Amino acid sequence: MNTSIVGRHIELTDAIKEHINSSIEAFTKYNLDIISVNSIVSQESKNGKIGFTFEFTINIAHLDTVVIKQKDKDLYSAIDIAVDRASKFLRRHHDKVAGHKATKLSEVVLSEVEDEIAKELEKLENEIVPVKLKSYKPLDIEEALDALKSNDDMFKVFYDKDNNLRVLYKLKTQGQFGLY
Repeated sequence: MNTSIVGRHIELTDAIKEHINSSIEAFTKYNLDIISVNSIVSQESKNGKIGFTFEFTINIAHLDTVVIKQKDKDLYSAIDIAVDRASKFLRRHHDKVAGHKATKLSEVVLSEVEDEIAKELEKLENEIVPVKLKSYKPLDIEEALDALKSNDDMFKVFYDKDNNLRVLYKLKTQGQFGLY
């Protein structure tokens, strides 16, 4: 992980650099592929009051760049708040990545699932009759609307030009249609 610390309108002391570096080291516990962390410390003066802005720019592999800015009257508190915000983001991203691991096919017990599905289908066998769509050819919405107007059906299921399955249906009010 590459790190850089830049000071704008402020002279960075060794204590400030050490505080920032120790804070950045805490990011390694999330086991993410962090490419670089850039830290920018700037001092601003408005109406005779001095304020500090601290900014993290974190580059993570397979993710967009994360930028976290924090303003405060005290430099150390601005750094600490920014580190907390960055840690929260990295923890959430780590949990998301760790929680979405694919399950191996060998770990799935298919026979139990298939038996349950077969039993449910046997119960509904006399009630549900499978029907294929009459046309798999993509239709314009206008064509589907004309076809629905020409017959007494309540809805028309079709594929649009973008190959999305769509449903055009008649509303209770006369002359109006809904599209899903």
